[in-house]
Amino acid sequence: MNHEQPDNEDLHFWSFIDHAVNRASRELPGVDPLAMRLVLTLHRAANMLVYDLESTVHRPRGWSWPGFRVLFAIWLSSPVEAKKVAELSGMSRAAVSALVNTLERDGLVTKTRAPHDGRAVSLSLTESGLHAITTAFQAHNEREQEWAGSLSADEQKTLIALLEKLTAHSLRFEVRQRT
Repeated sequence: MNHEQPDNEDLHFWSFIDHAVNRASRELPGVDPLAMRLVLTLHRAANMLVYDLESTVHRPRGWSWPGFRVLFAIWLSSPVEAKKVAELSGMSRAAVSALVNTLERDGLVTKTRAPHDGRAVSLSLTESGLHAITTAFQAHNEREQEWAGSLSADEQKTLIALLEKLTAHSLRFEVRQRT
C-alpha cells in the first residue's frame, strides 16, 4: 500500500482544470474532456467574478451577493411580489424571505400585502433603498466594465451570444432550476 502524499503543490486555481481534465480522461474513458473543460472554466470564471464584485462593491456596503441580487430585482421590477423576486434572482423563496426581512429592518425595503391576494407580499424600495441600490449599481457597473475591458466589443457580443446559445440549449433537456 502506497501512503505517499500526492505531489499537488504545483497545482493552483487555474492549472487544476488541466490536471482534472487529464486525470479524469485517463481514469474514465467515456469522459468528454472538452465539455468538462468548458464547464469547469465557466464555473471558475463565474465564481471569480461574483467573489470580486461581492468583495469590492457589496460587502463594503454591508450586503452579501444574494442581498444585492434581491435589491437589484426589486429596484428594476417593483412593486413586485416576493415569489417573483425569487424567480428573477434565481433564489429560493425562503432565502428571499429571510433577506427581505433583513433589508426591511435596515430600512431599504417595504413589504405590503398584494391587493389581489392577501397572502402575497409586494415589495418596494424605500427612498433610502433606492439611493443605496443605484449608488451600489454604479460602482458595480464600473467593476463590470473593468472585467469586460479585456475583450473587444465584438468579443463581448460573441461571448454573450455563445452563453445565450448554451442556456437556450438547456431547454432541450431537463435542467433543474431553483423555483
